[in-house]
Order: sequence, then structure tokens, then C-alpha cells
Amino acid sequence: MSDAVDEVENPAEELPSTAGEFAEEFPEVWEQYSELGEACAAAGPIDDETKRLVKLGTAVAAQSEGAVHSHVRRGLDEGHDPEALEQVAVLSIPTVGFPQAMAALSWITDITRDDGT
Repeated sequence: MSDAVDEVENPAEELPSTAGEFAEEFPEVWEQYSELGEACAAAGPIDDETKRLVKLGTAVAAQSEGAVHSHVRRGLDEGHDPEALEQVAVLSIPTVGFPQAMAALSWITDITRDDGT
């Protein structure tokens, strides 16, 4: 079972430069890493929409701006409501703290709000 949530067909073009360069330089490692992601996604009954929100929440908690941007872009491409993606940061306030949640919200709105509001 493949995970449509995170399939990357051309890493050099679809990933941020560092990850894309890594995938080109170490294709066997990238392939194993991708297979691990697919196996993790297939390990349970969670639907793709929920998986995306979980992955975004994990990126928020890890304070990974690049991963937050990536999951928001993918979420929008998959048709997620921008407000639902933004709510992930709000939900993280009690767990990661207000300053970290606000940083994550700013990263999310970098992508969800074209006009910067």
C-alpha cells in the first residue's frame, strides 16, 4: 500500500534544495527512507487527510519551518481547508508553548495567506 500523502516522484524537483540534493547524491538511502515513510503510513487505519494534519502537527512540535511549509503546501494541494491547517498551530499552544505555536502559525500563514494578512 503506497502513501499518497507523501509520495515524491522526482525529489530534486519536488523537495527543498537540501533534501533534493541529498536524494540525488544518496539515492539508495533516499529510497530506503521513502519506503520507511510508506510503511509507517500503511501501519494503521488513519485516512490521508488525518495523516497530513498529524504530520503537520509533528512538524510544528519539532519546530521545523521547512517541514511545516512542506506539509502546508501538500495539504493545500490535497484540498485541505487553510483554516484547518492554521488551527493545527493553535492546537499546539498547550503542548509546545505560545511562542513556538506563534512561530509555527507564521510559517503556516506564509503559505495559506497570499496577501500576508
